[in-house]
Amino acid sequence: YTTFAVLTSGDNGFHSCAKKILKTLKKNEHFEISFISGISSPVYFCSKIKKYWSEMKFISLHGTENNIIRNIASKRNCFFLLGGNITAGDISRKMCDYGMKDIEVYIGENLAFENEKIYTGYAKDFISLNTGKLAVMVTENLHYERYVKVGISDNEFIREKIPMTKSEVRAVIISRLCIEKESICWDIGCGTGSVSVEMALQCPDGKVYSVDKNSDAVRLTEINSKKFFCDNIEVIHGSAPKCIENLEVPDIVFIGGSAGQIGSIFDVIYKKNPLANIVITAVSLETLSEVLSKFESFAVTPEITQVNFSRAKKIGNHTMLSSENPIFIISNKGLI
Repeated sequence: YTTFAVLTSGDNGFHSCAKKILKTLKKNEHFEISFISGISSPVYFCSKIKKYWSEMKFISLHGTENNIIRNIASKRNCFFLLGGNITAGDISRKMCDYGMKDIEVYIGENLAFENEKIYTGYAKDFISLNTGKLAVMVTENLHYERYVKVGISDNEFIREKIPMTKSEVRAVIISRLCIEKESICWDIGCGTGSVSVEMALQCPDGKVYSVDKNSDAVRLTEINSKKFFCDNIEVIHGSAPKCIENLEVPDIVFIGGSAGQIGSIFDVIYKKNPLANIVITAVSLETLSEVLSKFESFAVTPEITQVNFSRAKKIGNHTMLSSENPIFIISNKGLI
C-alpha cells in the first residue's frame, strides 16, 4: 500500500502510541507522514472543571508507576492519566497516608461518553472510589513547595540517636552530585535519610535507593521520607555491596558509610555504570587515602574539598563559635 492511516485515541502528542509509530515509519524515507490530532483528555477534562491546564504537571500512570506524592507536593496542579493498575482511589488513599487528605481532587471517568462521570472534592472523600480504566485525575495543592530545598535545617529531620550529615555539608554534597530530574540515585549508608531526602527533592521524576545495614537507620529514613513527601525513595535494609548488586543502574551515587567495604562497593558501581557520578564523605585520613587509592585504580583523579564550619551559640551575654569536625568530600564529577 502507498497510502494508509493509523487511528489512535485523543491527542497524538499526549502519551500516544503515535510516538512509536513515528519512530518506526521514519526508518522508511518513502513515507510522507502527517498527524491529525483529536481532543486530548487534559483539554477536554480541564474545560469541564474550568481549570487552566497549561502549567499543570502531566503524569502518565497508564501501565507505569511514577512518583505520585513527590509531584503533588511540588506542583500546584497535577494531571494524572490513569488506565493502568493505579486508580483514583489508590492515589487518594496514598495522599491520605502522606497527610494530604485535604488537597482538592477532580476525577473524570469515561470522558465524552454517555456514562461520563465527574467527581469533585478532597482526597479523603475518594479513598473507596472505584472507577473504570478510562479515567483521569487532577490535584490542586494550594500549599505546594515554592522552591527546592537545599541544606535543610537539621532540626527538621527526625534523627534520634543515628548520626546525621549536617546541613552545611549536605548543601555541598548536593552541589557536587549534580542530580537531574530523572536521575537514578543510590545513597549507601543512608543513616537518618537526610541526604536521601535532599536527593529525592532534586529528582521528582527519578528514584533514590537508600541502603543501610542498621534497622534503626532504615526506620528513620522511611519516617523522614514520608515527612518530606518523598515517595520516590525506596529504603533497603542490608549491607553493601551485596544488597546493591541487583539495584537499578545508578546515575548518581553518594557513599556516606561503607563499613569497610569501599573497594567492593566501587567495583559494583563501576561495573553497573562507569560514568556514574560518585560523591563520598570521609572524616579520617585513612578513609580519604583508601578512597583516593580506589579512584586511582579506575584511572580517575577526583576533586577533593574539605568542609570546616562553625556554628554560633549563646554563652551568657556572649556569642561564641563552636567548630564542627572537618569533613572531606571527594567527587569524580566531570573527571572520568
